[in-house]
Amino acid sequence: MATIKPFKGLRPPRELVEKVVSRPYDVLNSEEARAEAEGNEMSLYHIIKPEIDFPIGTDEHDPRVYRKAAENFQKFQDKGWLVQDGQENYYIYAQTMNGKTQYGLVVGAYVPDYMNGTIKKHELTRRDKEEDRMKHVRVCNANIEPVFFAYPDNKTLDALIARYTAGEPVYDFIAPGDGFGHRFWVIDQKEDIDLITREFAKMPALYIADGHHRSAAAALVGAEKASQNSNHRGDEEYNYFMAVCFPANQLTIIDYNRVVKDLNGLTPAQFLDALRQNFVVEDKGAEVYKPTCLHNFSLYLEGKWYSLTAKPGTYDDNDPIGVLDVTISSNLILDEILGIKDLRSDKRIDFVGGIRGLGELKKRVDSGEMKVALALYPVSMKQLMDIADTGNIMPPKTTWFEPKLRSGLVIHKLD
Repeated sequence: MATIKPFKGLRPPRELVEKVVSRPYDVLNSEEARAEAEGNEMSLYHIIKPEIDFPIGTDEHDPRVYRKAAENFQKFQDKGWLVQDGQENYYIYAQTMNGKTQYGLVVGAYVPDYMNGTIKKHELTRRDKEEDRMKHVRVCNANIEPVFFAYPDNKTLDALIARYTAGEPVYDFIAPGDGFGHRFWVIDQKEDIDLITREFAKMPALYIADGHHRSAAAALVGAEKASQNSNHRGDEEYNYFMAVCFPANQLTIIDYNRVVKDLNGLTPAQFLDALRQNFVVEDKGAEVYKPTCLHNFSLYLEGKWYSLTAKPGTYDDNDPIGVLDVTISSNLILDEILGIKDLRSDKRIDFVGGIRGLGELKKRVDSGEMKVALALYPVSMKQLMDIADTGNIMPPKTTWFEPKLRSGLVIHKLD
C-alpha cells in the first residue's frame, strides 16, 4: 500500500511565480536555459541549470556548478523569492493543454515504497544520470523538481480535488512558448489532508510516468541519509521525496518517433521490399500519414509517406512487451533491416517527441540530415501499468508525456 505525507512546501510569492518557474532541467540544454533566464535573476534555471552562471562551455558536472546550485538556492530563500509554508500541506497542480485539464496532487512519496516496488517503474535508468541528480539533491538538501506519478482512479479524491479547484487558485498563469495553462491550490485543512493520506494508503501501487532518474536519485539520497543517521527513526523528511500524482485516466501518452541516418546499404526499393516480409506496405503519397491504430506505423522516405501494418504472427498479443509497437518496430525494422541493435547508444538513430508533430520528421528527412522516419501509435496508460505490474521494463524511448511539469511551483526540503 502507498505511503505519502504532506510537507511544508517552499514556494514563490504569488507575484513572483512567473519569474521563478521554469521548464524541467532535462528538456533543454545549457544554451537554451541561458537564453530563457537572460535578464531574470529569479529564474529557477540558476538552481537547476547553474552552469548558466559560468562562462559558456563550462561542464555542467563541474563540482563548482553543483556548489553554485546550493548557493543560488540559499540566495532565493534569503531574498524571499522562495518562502516556506508554515504547516504541512498537500497541493493541487492543474495543467491545461489543448483544452484538456489534468489535476495532480503534490505529495511526499515514501522512499521505502520506491525500494520495495510499491512505486513501480517501467524504464531502466542510467547510473551516470542518477548520480548527476543525486549530487544535485545532496548539495541542495532538497527535491527542487518534482517527479510525475500516476495513481489508480479514485472517485473520493476526484471529489475532493473538484471542491478545491472550484475556488480561486494561488497561482494561475499561461507558460510562454507552449501556451499551456498552470494553476495551483493549497490543501491545508486537516480533515482533507488526512483523507488524502488514507485514500493513498488503500492503493496497491503508484506508477512513475515521467522522471525515472529523478525518482531514483531522490530515493537513493533518502536511503543514504537514513543509513548515515545513527538516530534514524523513519519519519524524517528525507524519507520522502516530492511527486505530483495524477489519476491514470486523465493522462495522455503521445507518440515517440524515430529518425534514421541511412538505410544500412540498401536502396529505397530494397528497403521497402524488405519491409514487405513482415508488413503490409501501402503508398500514401505526399500527404502526411499518421498511424491509425496499434501495429500500424507511418514511414517517410524520399518525399513519400507509407502505411506499414504488421502482419499477424509477427507479434504476440499475450506478451506485454512483445505486443508493443516500439518492440515490433525495433525488432523487425531497426534491428533486422537497418542493423540498429542498441537504441541507447547507436548514433545512427535519433528520437522525436510527438509534441513536435509529424512535420518535424518530414523536415529532418527532407533536409538530408536523416534518410527515413518512422512514426508509432502511442502506448496507452493501461499498457504502461500492465508492464509495470508484471515487473517488465519498456524499451528505451517508448513514452512521451505532455504537458511537462513546471519546476519551481513548490520545492521539498529534506530537513
